Amino acid sequence: MRHFLDFEKPIAALEGKIQELRHLGSDSGLNIADEIGKLQSRIDKELKQTYTKLGPWQKVQVARHPERPKLVQIIDQLFTEFTELSGDRNFKEDFAIIGGLARFRGRPVIIMGTEKGSTTEERIKRNFGMVRPEGYRKAIRLMQLADQFGLPVISFVDTAGAYPGRGAEERGQAEAIARSIQACLNLKTPLISAIIGEGGSGGAIALATGNKVIMFEHAVYSVISPEGCASILWRSSDKAETASEALRLTAADMMQLGIIDQIVDEPVGGAHRDVAAALLNMSDAIEQELVALDALSPGELRANRRDKYVAMGEKSLA
Repeated sequence: MRHFLDFEKPIAALEGKIQELRHLGSDSGLNIADEIGKLQSRIDKELKQTYTKLGPWQKVQVARHPERPKLVQIIDQLFTEFTELSGDRNFKEDFAIIGGLARFRGRPVIIMGTEKGSTTEERIKRNFGMVRPEGYRKAIRLMQLADQFGLPVISFVDTAGAYPGRGAEERGQAEAIARSIQACLNLKTPLISAIIGEGGSGGAIALATGNKVIMFEHAVYSVISPEGCASILWRSSDKAETASEALRLTAADMMQLGIIDQIVDEPVGGAHRDVAAALLNMSDAIEQELVALDALSPGELRANRRDKYVAMGEKSLA
């Protein structure tokens, strides 16, 4: 059964009518194809109108949609010969990050990213995509491996933020995030980062300090969640919608601010309505950015990345 967001209620009602007609047609033998076709046309029109004018808060809801593409689907559909590498060789495995060796369109690469999980059991196992220090240290190990063998790195981000629990803080959460950002900056191979859902706080930046950062059309990227921002500024999460507007967290905002390099189109109605089409667009975007970076030497790749983020800092201070 499809999950509908609050602003999709008119669409949900129309799809409900289609289901009723199909049930009626199977029981009575009536020809209802024409009526279903008319309803489907109304749904397509409503979807296009609705998703063309989404506000920031609605974009946040779409980015969090439980049926959006997950990293496990991306690995299955976009990569071959995936060999997962586990553990940080220091404390333990963190299931919130998946990473390893794979081939992307025949090219050997290192992939890594956050995974929220699809079922309740998976979400608990993967800590809802909130990474602990050992997860970031695993990411550092993967990047060091990429440097050793000269492999491009492709990272995928979908997290509300790093895990803020006591144990994570005791094991050096801030230091692990900082070291992961440092590892991104020090890479002498191409690093393509993709924001596929939520890009939350330092937990996202730790994996997304890339030469090129691409972002799904309805993904969000911000220094803090709207609820967290509202709790700090207004002492109430009820102001989350207002906070989302102030944070400028949409893909269009990120492009305008120079934070990302490319917006990846989603099918009408969001990536969750046609995962295969959305991932094909993502695959083409990754290929385009990788090809563009092929001409750069290891030193140029590193300098390119560092200059990119220094420029962002200088722009914010201007």
